[in-house]
Amino acid sequence: MNFKMTKSKLLRLDAILKELKLFIVAFSGGVDSSFLLYRAHSIGNLKILAVTVRTPYIPAWEISEALEFTDTYGINHKIIDLEIPEIIKHNPVERCYLCKKILFKKITETAKENGYKYVLDGTNADDTSDYRPGLRALKEMGVRSPLSEAGLTKRDIRDQLKDDGITLWDKPSMACLLTRIPYDTEINPEMLRMIEEAEFFLFNKGYPGTRVRVHGDVARIECLPGYLEKIMKDPGKELIVSGFKKIGFRYISLDLEGYRSGSMDPDTKEL
Repeated sequence: MNFKMTKSKLLRLDAILKELKLFIVAFSGGVDSSFLLYRAHSIGNLKILAVTVRTPYIPAWEISEALEFTDTYGINHKIIDLEIPEIIKHNPVERCYLCKKILFKKITETAKENGYKYVLDGTNADDTSDYRPGLRALKEMGVRSPLSEAGLTKRDIRDQLKDDGITLWDKPSMACLLTRIPYDTEINPEMLRMIEEAEFFLFNKGYPGTRVRVHGDVARIECLPGYLEKIMKDPGKELIVSGFKKIGFRYISLDLEGYRSGSMDPDTKEL
């Protein structure tokens, strides 16, 4: 890590946060938004509210971890509950853009109702190089992304969290459960439950960050680098198969290409 460069970025981030003073942080519980929230809280003398939107397509453990984080550091936190919006119930290609517009409309309304001037999100400098239609929605709505503005990359953020002794520094990146489902597929709560249970099952078996993509009654497992060979040689592999079948899948496949962003649509880079 280039400590001099990272320190310069952190000073830039702190300056941005001090200038904004009064804001809501859209808090998913992931690495980036956690770092942003923690950094803002550490500065002091800022009025901050963490807001988490709880939907059926966000894993329950993500919400639990978000609540635990804000409780640990004594940060004001509000949960907004939202059902699957009708406009994305068939998982359209523009899903991410449409979803962000809806979610951040709710967060922006909360900001106005409670006297907060700005809404911030955890987009980092790496995110702008990927295909992320949700970023267009944030820009249209005037959401600020201080991590990106300060030039902080995902590596910078993880390294700084580690230096600060924050245990989630190595938490795998997550994305909403809709990214596990083919586009133009009708979404139902049972499908989301199966995906969530299957991924949590693999997490408990020692495969964090593994994706379970769904194709009808087929579960396609995408492992992170290093896990593919491990899972193939795992003596408990049959327990994974039986566990998935109990969840409701008929067929269980292991994707030999492993985890890759946007595998449900090779023409995009959406998580």
